[in-house]
Amino acid sequence: MAKDLLLEIGLEEVPARFVRAAMDQLKDKTEKWLDGSRIGYKEVRAFATPRRLAVLVTGLADRQADVSEEVKGPARKIALDEAGGWSKAALGFARSQGVEPEALFFKELSGVEYVYANKSSVGVDTASLLPDALPSLATSLTFPKNMRWGSWELRYIRPIRWLVALHGSEVVPFEIAGVETGRTTRGHRFLGADATIEEPAQYVGKLREQHVIADVEERKAAIVNGIDGLAAERGWKIAVKEDLLEEVLFLVETPTVLYGTFDPSFLNIPQEVLITSMREHQRYFPVLNAEGKLQPYFVTVRNGDAMSLDVVAKGNEKVLRARLSDAKFFYEEDQKVAIPDFLAKLENIVYHEELGTVADKVRRIRDVANKLARKLRADESAQAGVDRAAELCKFDLVTQMVYEFPELQGIMGEDYARKAGEKEAVARAINEHYSPRNAGDTPPESLVGAIVGIADKLDTIVGCFSIGIVPTGSQDPYALRRQAAGIVSTLLARELELPLPELFQLALETLAAARPLKREAYDVLRDLNEFFALRVKNVLADQQIRYDVADAVLSAGCADVRRTLLRAKALQDESEGARKEAFRPAVDSFNRVCNLAAKADESRQIDASLFADPAEGALYEAWQKAHGTYAKAVNEAKLEEALAALSALNGPISGFFEAVMVMAEDEAIRRNRLSLLANIADDVKSFADFSKWVG
Repeated sequence: MAKDLLLEIGLEEVPARFVRAAMDQLKDKTEKWLDGSRIGYKEVRAFATPRRLAVLVTGLADRQADVSEEVKGPARKIALDEAGGWSKAALGFARSQGVEPEALFFKELSGVEYVYANKSSVGVDTASLLPDALPSLATSLTFPKNMRWGSWELRYIRPIRWLVALHGSEVVPFEIAGVETGRTTRGHRFLGADATIEEPAQYVGKLREQHVIADVEERKAAIVNGIDGLAAERGWKIAVKEDLLEEVLFLVETPTVLYGTFDPSFLNIPQEVLITSMREHQRYFPVLNAEGKLQPYFVTVRNGDAMSLDVVAKGNEKVLRARLSDAKFFYEEDQKVAIPDFLAKLENIVYHEELGTVADKVRRIRDVANKLARKLRADESAQAGVDRAAELCKFDLVTQMVYEFPELQGIMGEDYARKAGEKEAVARAINEHYSPRNAGDTPPESLVGAIVGIADKLDTIVGCFSIGIVPTGSQDPYALRRQAAGIVSTLLARELELPLPELFQLALETLAAARPLKREAYDVLRDLNEFFALRVKNVLADQQIRYDVADAVLSAGCADVRRTLLRAKALQDESEGARKEAFRPAVDSFNRVCNLAAKADESRQIDASLFADPAEGALYEAWQKAHGTYAKAVNEAKLEEALAALSALNGPISGFFEAVMVMAEDEAIRRNRLSLLANIADDVKSFADFSKWVG
């Protein structure tokens, strides 16, 4: 008869950022154990609060499923020795399957005889497996940080304080770190009490009686509904960031939404400062009006009921007042310092021991940014803006406000620069040059911000690569992948004509002029090209480009990021629906041309007087026309037209191969034909390696 199973691990309060991953891990491990143990079940549900991780299995089978299967062993010639008896290989196979040698038999498979064994296993009662399996499940959970307590050797996220393990109405007996299992769970720390659970199905209800909402989605809905209700009642727009909502979700067991106020005089401080202080220090949700302007209110979530909410609100207001007073003090103190004084302090801040100070980095950024502005032929005003923004881009790092709130870097720089009388384009670029700050952020909107941002990120990446800091596997302590992705997204968003190899060379030359390189420039540039190729590949994946299309296009290079994406989109369009079959003959022609062109020498000279068949002349004329059209289309970033120009060669190529033998006995004719194909192949391969296209 099927029964339910409950396992609850009661803990001291777990840091909110670790709870969901631990809950998901417990559910996943439980399902894998059940499946691997051949134990049927209906559903596995996971629960979590700051003080507990739990899993509830419904419809758990009362015993393992029996298993009977034929297992293939070595071939007959290996399974028998010279005397016809079982060889060591066969005897070892029998032992591994838990059968006697006499039970082995032969079966033919694909014309070869193999030895087989019937492996049978009778399932045992589920209840007999649980006392060993459940503690193993509980202690197998892994966490980013662990601790030990008392004299116990177990390392866990927080001390275990109680354990509930029920199979039906029976307690599953085991012990972890001195804590024995039972049927008693604990309610809300202040509002609830201990509760006895007679059977697993009572778990959620019993906890709710003790002011604990164990179901994560139910608890989240309660928070969201409370916030939405308050917003509708007061006519507010409450800014809810998903990551803050997630954190609050695992800080409470019984959520109650409330609001408080703060002195409107604090609104003289930039609202980003106030919002950051509320979110990061107090876990409050800011209140905005319809225009997105901060209002003197905040919303928070209490871990408890609605009793005496006015008292709770006043307590929160008092704490927030102190926080905002600190922010106001830092802000006002920063106003007393001139920007040149902040810049002077950067000389004493080490950026990296092998790359100099932050001031050294700023000088490199300024040099690279100015060269990029000239390369892009920016107008005089933009070039002046780039120079000044690059010079000031890091000054706010030594302000008191950014020291207290690092996430405000750039934001405070923009505000302070504007108050110091800097031009709007310069102030804006100081903030924008950090963008995109994360995967969901947008690139800089202004040209000045884009140029300075590329120069900053480029200096960081090239500098790190030059001293051997290259991301490997999951290790990327300097967030170089994110910064490379930021460069790529900025190039695409602004449609900037800046080939990646030229960017690398420019930044490396600037770095080498300032200090000796630790690695050979050739090795650094090679690694940079490989590193950015992967970033471009990720961009293609984000754009829903097929893997084979991406591989084909990237094989032709990705120096120009924008044109690489356009090439991929053009090829993908030809790879879908009815167009795919019409395009396939052209791909076959391209591949045949490229394969034969590999036999050509360095020369690309074509002598029309050596044409021995009209098909040669026809292909030559078709290529000359297509080549001009192709080059013009690529230059104008019209890659659909470029691909169409190449595809138009399919007919002349097919006619050429039908009419002539490329590898003619006459060496001059052979070389001339290979040169013709090599010229065509150069155009084809500059678009894509069509051998990687699977159609």
